Amino acid sequence: MSTFTPPQLDRDVLRSAIRDEYDVVARDPHRGFHFHTGRPLAALLGYADEWLEGVPEASIESFAGTGNPFSLSPLQPGKRVVDVGAGAGIDSLIAARMVGPGGQVVGVDMTPSMLEKARTAAAEAGLTNVEFREGYGEALPVQDGWADVVISNGVLNLMPDKRTALREMARVLRPGGCLQIADILVQKEVPAAAKQKIDLWTG
Repeated sequence: MSTFTPPQLDRDVLRSAIRDEYDVVARDPHRGFHFHTGRPLAALLGYADEWLEGVPEASIESFAGTGNPFSLSPLQPGKRVVDVGAGAGIDSLIAARMVGPGGQVVGVDMTPSMLEKARTAAAEAGLTNVEFREGYGEALPVQDGWADVVISNGVLNLMPDKRTALREMARVLRPGGCLQIADILVQKEVPAAAKQKIDLWTG
């Protein structure tokens, strides 16, 4: 079995830099970034128009995902879902609509301004089957085996210790549950020196 050693960098410094970056995306989403955001990004990633109906624009405008977790499989009514790195809540709100009143969604994020925006959007949309909790992907504030599905969009690549993050996703999934991740993959190994540069992680 191969061994994996997470990059040796200050996790608190990295988390602070990522939090600062996405605080700006939450508070000033039209500033312009080195990555795509908002409704144009959702269209680029194949989000169906009907998924966005009823999702408040404040949630959509701060969308900064890298893929489309729903392209892997639509969520079925009555399912319980955890959204790791929920941001301003667009995927959590879409999931809440898909699973319906018999289902439940928990969105987890570490950026307070994103959580505030997500909670406000959920209230504006009148969705009572979704809640947002502050936490890290490597230590999800969700009980063991609670979820039928775990979704994540563009967040796993921001975590140096991906094995711990994946173990957490597995922990909160029930036996036979489904993992639907949309993220960035590279075909060549990232040099060790590059892994030490905080600014290369934050985008």
